[in-house]
Amino acid sequence: MIEALLSDIDGTLVDSNALHAEAWRRTFEHFGIQVGMDEAWRQIGKGGDKLIPVFVREADRKRLQKDLEAFRKEIFHRDYMPRIVSFPRSKDLFRAVKQNGTKIVLATSSDKEDVSTYKRIIGIEDLVDEESSASDVEESKPDPGIFAVALKKIGVAADRAIALGDTPYDAQAAGKLGIKVIGLTCGGWKRNDLFDAGCAEVYQDPADLLVHLRESPLAK
Repeated sequence: MIEALLSDIDGTLVDSNALHAEAWRRTFEHFGIQVGMDEAWRQIGKGGDKLIPVFVREADRKRLQKDLEAFRKEIFHRDYMPRIVSFPRSKDLFRAVKQNGTKIVLATSSDKEDVSTYKRIIGIEDLVDEESSASDVEESKPDPGIFAVALKKIGVAADRAIALGDTPYDAQAAGKLGIKVIGLTCGGWKRNDLFDAGCAEVYQDPADLLVHLRESPLAK
C-alpha cells in the first residue's frame, strides 16, 4: 500500500520552468557568461549548487557563486514569481490523493520561503502534511537528500512512497532511494527522457494523472 506522495513543485504543480530558465539566463548574462535558453532550461530542477557548475568554470566559481545566486534570487522574486500560475487541477489531484488516505509531502529544490508562496498559488496549504526543501539539505537534486528528508519527516519507508516530478533529476534522486517515480511532461521534458531516467509511469500534467489516478501507481 502506498502511504505517501512526495511531490516536486516547479514544473510539476506550477508552470514555472521557463521562468526559472529565463532568470538563470539573465543572471549568467549579467556576469558576462553566455548561456542559451534551451541550455538553461535543461538544468532546471537542480538547485544553484548543481546548476552553476554546469556553466561556470571551477576557477571562477568560488568568486561568483554567492553573487550569482543572490542576483538570480532577486530578479526571480521581482520579475517572475508574480507570473507563476498553478497547472490546471493540481489542487484537485492533491485532494483526491488525500481522500485515498495518502500523506502528501512537498519535496523540492526550491527555497523554503518559495514553497510557502507556491502553496498559496496552488491553494494546497491545508492538504500538505510535510515538506522538504533546499533549506533542509546541503545538496539539491539529483542528490537524494531532499527525498530522504521527506521520508524521515513522515516516517514512511521508501517502498511505501511514490515520488511525483517533471525532470530526470527528480527520477534520479528518488530512484537512488528505491522510490518509484511518476513523471509529468508539463515541465518541458519528453516522455522518453523521463522513462530513461527511471520513471515508472509518465503523464502529461496533474489533470492527466488525476483522470488516470485509479490506474496509476498511486492506486496500486
